[in-house]
Amino acid sequence: MTIPTTLADWLSPDRTALLVYDMQIGIARQVPGAEETGHRIAEIVAAARRAGMRIAFCRHLSLPRPWMGSFATRMAMAWQRTDDPEAVKPWFLRDSEAVRIIPELYPQEQDFVFDKLGMSAFEGTPLAIAMRDAGLSALAICGIAMEIGIEPTCRHAADLGIVPILIEDACGSGDADAARRSVESLRFMGDTILSNTQDFLSAVARPR
Repeated sequence: MTIPTTLADWLSPDRTALLVYDMQIGIARQVPGAEETGHRIAEIVAAARRAGMRIAFCRHLSLPRPWMGSFATRMAMAWQRTDDPEAVKPWFLRDSEAVRIIPELYPQEQDFVFDKLGMSAFEGTPLAIAMRDAGLSALAICGIAMEIGIEPTCRHAADLGIVPILIEDACGSGDADAARRSVESLRFMGDTILSNTQDFLSAVARPR
């Protein structure tokens, strides 16, 4: 058994895919610095395409009101800062503008775009199945928000035996302090490889 020892080895297209997490219009407009994050991710996506890496985009959906049970309603009340269940409005209904990927990152035909209801990009989605079928063992992750869904995705990947590679400076956040705590927690656990945009770009550009 051969274990990769460098970031460039891990980022081989036959081993690793790139996940762009929740870069939707309706989420990006709520996150400070999302425009800069989007520019960095655009560079990352372009480099991944040149390297022949598989690229996936996940999108967060809201359930229609008749399908919102006690958990979904409670979460929406917390996010929308209301104590009245009747005041809740689904923010991310399928086919709404809020669900669309931002124009700078618009997926191409060969990309895998999938929807989710939870925070982890693996929970209730076909991502793990698709990765196993393609023989992929690691996942590079960027997007928004670090403290909301990217940390749970890294932890879930590790529990599935998929090596998470966090592109830290290409992950936006709604709360900078909470995002720092998330990164430090992942660093402490040790099962996530921590990287940055420049290191990613250099690693995928290396001749193979």
